[in-house]
Amino acid sequence: MTHPKTVQLFHTCIINEVYPEVGMSVVNILERLGIEVRVPASQTCCGQPAFNAGFHADARKVARHTLDLLSATEGPIVVPSGSCGDMITHQYEMLFHGDSRGQGGEPAYLAKARAVSHRCYEFSVFLVDVLGITDLGARLGSNAMKAAYHPSCHLLRGLGAKTQPRALLAGVQGLECADVKDQEECCGFGGMFSVKNAAISGAMLENKLRNLEASGASTVVSCDMGCLMHMQGGLRRKGSKLEVKHISQVLEAGFK
Repeated sequence: MTHPKTVQLFHTCIINEVYPEVGMSVVNILERLGIEVRVPASQTCCGQPAFNAGFHADARKVARHTLDLLSATEGPIVVPSGSCGDMITHQYEMLFHGDSRGQGGEPAYLAKARAVSHRCYEFSVFLVDVLGITDLGARLGSNAMKAAYHPSCHLLRGLGAKTQPRALLAGVQGLECADVKDQEECCGFGGMFSVKNAAISGAMLENKLRNLEASGASTVVSCDMGCLMHMQGGLRRKGSKLEVKHISQVLEAGFK
């Protein structure tokens, strides 16, 4: 793919409603790279909570809206979330595929799902794999930090993105990446999982936070605000001084 001049931003509901500053960091970085960022109006949730809870009819309703919206646009679709990116890229097709005999499917929306999926890129994947950038020129200076990277499950296992976020963090001058025990273990969030299986989720979170604090890091960095929100809540309850940041916030901070 040639260097795109314009991208569509699927901002995700958690970023738009809870962490808008993360969305602005993503936009600021892309614009600094000379890319026009368009934000399709009428975006809603991607439908993942309903899908994960087994309410597939409700998930299809949301997916149809999202596919209609994104199909009316052109160019790459940047998603600053591995979980939402995985939902659009992989699960939409499953929703409209039908059974093994092809019964119950929706061919028109299946075609839309496949076309849109080929245009979707998680933010770090877009920077590294599409733009070919690992060093954005970010320099932390006096704000040097030791950061613990948390690879979210949907980004790592769903989208298969392992090296891209690490490459971007390695390109930030003044950032030291901490070694974390069981780094690729789930934080216990999983959206509806943390609600339906609160005790298990809490135990997983406690194990994750214990390992993060033992790493000596001052900041936890991830590409998914769902995981970071979950960990942030646990850290606050513990009275921990560990901060959480989306990778875009770390990269943008190095520009200032």
